[in-house]
Amino acid sequence: MENETFQLETERLLLRRYRKDDLQDLLEYLSDPEVVKFEPYRPMSLEEVKENLKWRISTEEMIAVESKADHKMIGNVYLGKREFDTLEIGYVFNRKYWGKGFAAESCKVLLKEAFRKGIHRIYGECDPANRNSWKLLEALGFEREACFKQNVYFWKDDAGVPIWKDTYVYARLNPENGKMEEEKC
Repeated sequence: MENETFQLETERLLLRRYRKDDLQDLLEYLSDPEVVKFEPYRPMSLEEVKENLKWRISTEEMIAVESKADHKMIGNVYLGKREFDTLEIGYVFNRKYWGKGFAAESCKVLLKEAFRKGIHRIYGECDPANRNSWKLLEALGFEREACFKQNVYFWKDDAGVPIWKDTYVYARLNPENGKMEEEKC
């Protein structure tokens, strides 16, 4: 999914690289406590979003999702490169666009393109309390591979004690690769 001219389209969406003019749309959802509730960062200020946007523009791993209807950037999908022809998927969308199938629509086209380009495996991690996230992964054909107990923390309480969280891990293999050998799991 490399290069600056990256672009994919669906019926309702345009998937593309981030641009400087995405600032207000990005601020709208990264400053929303409900949107970032399960993210490893807190709601961001304008200055924090400005810095974050610089990174998003510089990386190929963050894909902006724009609504064709109103040309508004409504969210993003993350496809992080990992070892062994593997990608990690993640997504964050503006709350005003939740429940309309935009995350599924954008992920489907990205999964298809990644597998077409030879990616072997795509996985996603989420908080078990984030039902919408793991239900989306399941709807996209991912299988739950693990539930790690208290394996990560993003925050500490007032006494400085970590607030541990569980993690679901989901994955999907490239359907074109077939089964390389007998499954062991």
